[in-house]
Amino acid sequence: MKSYFSALPEAVSLRKQWRAENKRVVFTNGCFDLLHPGHVTYLENARALGDVLIIGLNSDDSIQQLKGPSRPINALADRAHMLAGLRSVDLVVPFAEETPIDLIKTLLPDVLVKGGDYQPDHIVGAKEVREAGGKVIVVPFLDGHSSTNLIKKIQNSED
Repeated sequence: MKSYFSALPEAVSLRKQWRAENKRVVFTNGCFDLLHPGHVTYLENARALGDVLIIGLNSDDSIQQLKGPSRPINALADRAHMLAGLRSVDLVVPFAEETPIDLIKTLLPDVLVKGGDYQPDHIVGAKEVREAGGKVIVVPFLDGHSSTNLIKKIQNSED
């Protein structure tokens, strides 16, 4: 299956098609500003939980609201292009809101995945996914890899 960047109406159409084909749809979201091995491993693990992986990708404005005016490092189109090129990713859908709750409610994935030390009950969209019969799973991050640490390393190398 070819991975690509999509607007919400097209994502809804694909979700309906995948549901009709009885494919298990996995959803995760994030900024994915500087793609690193931790991201790739996380996305591979998420994809292994189903047949299709959809990524909700924060817009540039929403990243600035979350992480400050110096972020993102890479623009939305560039981040989406890199993610869509990964073997594990089937679809990338941008969202501009602070959280992907509207996207999750619209697509209702079979599996909602977040990484790190999240508690499943505190994950945005967990209630909605469970009420629709889906699962919520936390996948551990790969130790030693984070965008923040990568940015610090780059900044320190410039000194």
